[in-house]
Order: sequence, then structure tokens, then C-alpha cells
Amino acid sequence: MSILDKIDFPKDLKTLDISELEILCDDVANLIHSTIKKEGGHYSSPLGVIELTVALHYVYDSPIDKLIWDVGHQAYPHKILTGRRE
Repeated sequence: MSILDKIDFPKDLKTLDISELEILCDDVANLIHSTIKKEGGHYSSPLGVIELTVALHYVYDSPIDKLIWDVGHQAYPHKILTGRRE
């Protein structure tokens, strides 16, 4: 079981320690990689914001604190961490 399997909502990140956040980032990157390899799509935009997305959700209180993404592809990690993984 990966750490990502334990994350359905941003509040779930708050139970992790820093070393687990690093593993979570790898889990998200691997999911994006495998999905894009299978389905196609943009690769660099979501990969470039994984650590940023995890940090924002760890520090802020989403969805009360609003996050705005520049382009839709950057929102993939956000969607993965907010119950829209599938």
C-alpha cells in the first residue's frame, strides 16, 4: 500500500511527517507518469507542481483556503489529493 492510498482529502496530509510527504510526492509522480503513458496527455506541467501542491495542502486549510491554478494541467496533483484520483 502506498502513502497515496491513504490520501483522499487534503486534511489527510496533515497526519504525515515530512519524510512521508516526500514519498507521497513520488507516489503522485508515479501515478501521473503511468496515467499519461497509458492515456496520453501533458507531462511536464503536473510534474512541475507536485511538491508545491503537497506543500500548499499541508500548510493551508483547503478547501476553506482557495487555491487557483494557472493552467488545468497544473491542477492534476491537486485533483489527485482531493478525492478525484480516478
